[in-house]
Amino acid sequence: MNLPNQLTVSRLFLTVLFLLALFLDSRISDTLALGLFVAASLTDLFDGRIARRRRLITNFGILMDPLADKILICSAFIAFVERDLMSAWMVVIIVARELAITGLRLLAAAKNVVLAAEGFGKHKTVTQIVAIIALLVLVSYPAWGPVGQAIFGLTVFGHPWVDLFAEAAKWVAVILTFVSGSLYLWRNRALYLDDL
Repeated sequence: MNLPNQLTVSRLFLTVLFLLALFLDSRISDTLALGLFVAASLTDLFDGRIARRRRLITNFGILMDPLADKILICSAFIAFVERDLMSAWMVVIIVARELAITGLRLLAAAKNVVLAAEGFGKHKTVTQIVAIIALLVLVSYPAWGPVGQAIFGLTVFGHPWVDLFAEAAKWVAVILTFVSGSLYLWRNRALYLDDL
């Protein structure tokens, strides 16, 4: 198994550890979950770059890389509902979008059509990762002592700034997820409407 594929598999393993940490009853469990999520996100950044640079693109990587991404992201958001960090309706939009686009890509593959990734989709992924990290920092920093309080506990309008940032990041991620999914489905509508 080449290095990019090893990184992809490690992302799945890190996702399991991330979820375990997120539900541990420990003072440092949220910080551990944050570290594991950042590590998993970095594997996503590097596996694609290495595969393209070294020409190590495989069928396994084509299938598993985006699947591992979706498992990581959706797992985090679903876990946040359990932790009361996000509303369920927000997560339904995110998960529904990922399922719809995956279904569209499967349909395209069955018709021997390759659907390229779009800029909106890449921006959507970045906003989702930022939102997840912001929420993890929000629940982690109280355990970081005076340094955490000094950096993340500064108040703006009576609330810690990281609280306001995390709330804004959630909304941006949900809105961009909805918009990017809707545009992608609309631009490729011929795939699923041509035989109505």
